[in-house]
Amino acid sequence: MDSIIQFDDLGLSPDIVTIAGYTLRWYSLAYMSGLFIGWWMLRQMLKRSNAPMTDEDVDDFIIWAFLGIIVGGRLGYVFFYSPAEFIAEPLKILAFWNGGMSFHGGMAGVIIAILVFARKRALSWLRIGDYIACVYPLGHMFGRLANFVNGELWGRPTDGSWGIIFAAAGPEPRHPSQLYQAGFEGLFLLIVMTWLFWRTDARNKPGLLTGVFVVIMGASRFILEFFREPDRNLGILSTGLTMGQTLTIPLLLAALWMIYNSRAGFSQER
Repeated sequence: MDSIIQFDDLGLSPDIVTIAGYTLRWYSLAYMSGLFIGWWMLRQMLKRSNAPMTDEDVDDFIIWAFLGIIVGGRLGYVFFYSPAEFIAEPLKILAFWNGGMSFHGGMAGVIIAILVFARKRALSWLRIGDYIACVYPLGHMFGRLANFVNGELWGRPTDGSWGIIFAAAGPEPRHPSQLYQAGFEGLFLLIVMTWLFWRTDARNKPGLLTGVFVVIMGASRFILEFFREPDRNLGILSTGLTMGQTLTIPLLLAALWMIYNSRAGFSQER
């Protein structure tokens, strides 16, 4: 047991620095960094021909995306994972600082933001979605790394030598599932989407990039849920799946439909 990593021995803290009574946390920095770098990446992507929006559109949309992630992520957590708790105390919905965000809710929030923004600007929501899909994995990776630093959303027990003991989860070594997700749903997906955008003509096939993004993200989430500790309020559902896996299934079906309708064949650009 001495060789097993103790999370507390890593010296990690959710807080970065406190100035004048305000504490900057890694989770907040993850959101801010993801949005800022994502904005910069989008501006670079718009330099390619046939871009679906202008630099000014991107500048304005970042605010919409931020609200979509925060509001959607919070409401998704409330509705899918802990409705009874928030029905009993509705004001808890506003307590973002206490944690509780849903990936599926955040994604739904971004999709709604894209739809409304595109309608107001008379733009193609599907092509805007393709561009956003190429930068979203970056913010997701930062978020999962912040989850690890916070010592939250740990995995299920494991007897592997890479297991980590999170004191709040008990004495058993657990999968560092936050790092698995940061690697597969974040870094790997970011590499794939970047290659597709810059090295192929996939960006000119509306819906293709969005479909690929959701398929890889959804498949990774479905598989990695087997290593992640189920939400304490729900556990394993009667179907044998977690809520995260259940919510992923319709996303995968919709993404496959999008890829099919985009006529997914694409050519290598030289």
